[in-house]
Amino acid sequence: MRLVIASISRLATAGSERGGGRGKTTWADDAAVDYVSRLVRFAPTEEWILKPAAYRGNLDVARAEEGRRLLERLQVGDRLVVLDERGSSTDTKGWAALLERFAQQASRRVIFAIGGPYGHADEVRARADACLSLSPLVLNHQVARVLVLEQVYRVQSLLRGEPYHHE
Repeated sequence: MRLVIASISRLATAGSERGGGRGKTTWADDAAVDYVSRLVRFAPTEEWILKPAAYRGNLDVARAEEGRRLLERLQVGDRLVVLDERGSSTDTKGWAALLERFAQQASRRVIFAIGGPYGHADEVRARADACLSLSPLVLNHQVARVLVLEQVYRVQSLLRGEPYHHE
């Protein structure tokens, strides 16, 4: 099962919609590269950084454009986990149970989607196989990106009985 962390971020490199763009927050880029390099031991892992839509006075239009860009990349059999402040709150074991269920269903890819500055489009939430909240706090986009990568790494190590996760 391939793991994908998809972010809609202003830090996307011009002309590229794949991860690794270097912006003002190199600490987050460095942490993301580190966690992706750790995750590939468990499963093929990649990061997509999708450029946000231009805001022209209508949030719904911007969200819809960003949602379209994300949904276009999904394939049959993909599982979409939307990270949204309105999502369900769960702990690490809840994330592990979700990933274990997807693995048992022979899911090809699991995409963890971090929304843009104005959140996810309704169409993205409707397509989601799960909608999770990272925190009741409002998080900076780059903090959320690193948090998701760390949590996915933690879950993968937990599922394999490795010592990274402690009770």
